[in-house]
Amino acid sequence: MIESYVKLTINNEIGYIEFSHPNRNSMPSDILSQLAKTIKEAGNNNTIKVIVLKSGGDRTFCAGASFNELIAIEDAKSGKTFFSGFANVINEMRKCPKLIIGRIQGKSVGGGVGLAAATDYCMATKYASIKLSELSIGIGPFVIEPAVTRKIGLPAMSQMTIDAETFFSAEFAKEKGLYADVFETTEELDEAVNTLATKLASYNPEALAKMKAVFWKDTEHWDTLLTDRAKISGELVLSKFTKKTLKRFR
Repeated sequence: MIESYVKLTINNEIGYIEFSHPNRNSMPSDILSQLAKTIKEAGNNNTIKVIVLKSGGDRTFCAGASFNELIAIEDAKSGKTFFSGFANVINEMRKCPKLIIGRIQGKSVGGGVGLAAATDYCMATKYASIKLSELSIGIGPFVIEPAVTRKIGLPAMSQMTIDAETFFSAEFAKEKGLYADVFETTEELDEAVNTLATKLASYNPEALAKMKAVFWKDTEHWDTLLTDRAKISGELVLSKFTKKTLKRFR
């Protein structure tokens, strides 16, 4: 079995951050922690001008929270700690002084949609459908909601949240503003991502950093907001409804 990892590769002043997990690139706590740390390190690395966020494999981009870890949560404190993992990653992406390009090769669920929404510019293949399944298992997309709503608007976010068992197409995601462009193949996606990253790496890094600050204006309170949202999810995951529902995924 392929082991999980988070790795940073630097090529021509572009920092490629790749994460992987054998279970459809799901996100257990250790991967979330490593990802937040790696994003922060890349943001502070002066040899990196722009960042590309990607996942391993050629199918699912990110399946969201690790269900095995969700099932194991037994108290509100550990629940808040787990969901704070997503909060920390989104906040590191938000505060990173480098522009982050999202490379989405396949489906995203829950927290995976949050990661895509927290990038500054996102491109995908036609297979990169998205789903917010949280309500169907008894919780809700509380932590990622600010990032998703900021990108696609409250009506689209509400539609996806309520229609929790439906995958919305990559074209839907493009129409709503999550994806800047959608490509037929992974090869075309990679060419477009690398072309854009190369262009951005040639621009004035000070201008890029100041422009990113403008993009994320009025989100300074997210450090507190997302932690508060993690507390809500951490409590809901202990409910009888959620515990019963999660048992089906053992």
